[in-house]
Amino acid sequence: MQTLIAIGIVILGYIIGSIPFGLLIVKSKTGKDIRTIESGRTGGTNAVRAAGFGAGLLTAILDVLKGAASVWLAQTLLPESYLFHILAPLAAILGHNYSLFLIRRDESGKLRFYGGAGGAPALGGAMGLWLPVLPIVAVVGALIWFTLGMASVTTMAIGLVVIVAFAIRSAQGFLEPINILYGVVAELLLLWALRPNIKKLLAGKERVVRLSLNGWLRARKETRTETNK
Repeated sequence: MQTLIAIGIVILGYIIGSIPFGLLIVKSKTGKDIRTIESGRTGGTNAVRAAGFGAGLLTAILDVLKGAASVWLAQTLLPESYLFHILAPLAAILGHNYSLFLIRRDESGKLRFYGGAGGAPALGGAMGLWLPVLPIVAVVGALIWFTLGMASVTTMAIGLVVIVAFAIRSAQGFLEPINILYGVVAELLLLWALRPNIKKLLAGKERVVRLSLNGWLRARKETRTETNK
């Protein structure tokens, strides 16, 4: 019976993660399909591009809650099974990135899963495991965002911050060491989803938002170049 409950928890984690809040919010606000806009992802960053800051913020909050809810569900039904406390949110990240509800054929006729990059549910899963990680990730994420101005780098930093925070708490004896594994696997899932962005980063072509130090410096450089022509 416990085995069936454990399997069910992981499946539910995937289903919860698959709920495409970004697509639903953007569709209700603008009538547009977020999958046809910019990166095509359903996360908060692309929701901002598709329907504005409010839509993006609501999408991000709900996506964070997907990861957290999967952990709370596992902790409630299997309080002593720490392995499933991390497998449930990892399944939620997979569901978010490869949504059960967003399968369709691409131009070549192959079935393709659509979704996000996994940053928000990864943060939510970490919150469910240890709530104080939220302000830590928020501060580090804000510093990276307003300095480098790259959403992809900010997303990749989430897993790294979680790994470090969980490793420190585990070394202090306040957290089960298996939680570190959550951070490692979550980071690998984020890196895999962000492969196109990593290629752009290496080529120096990744998008930089203007509301950042990097964006301001680039804009200033472009202005000087135009002036000197």
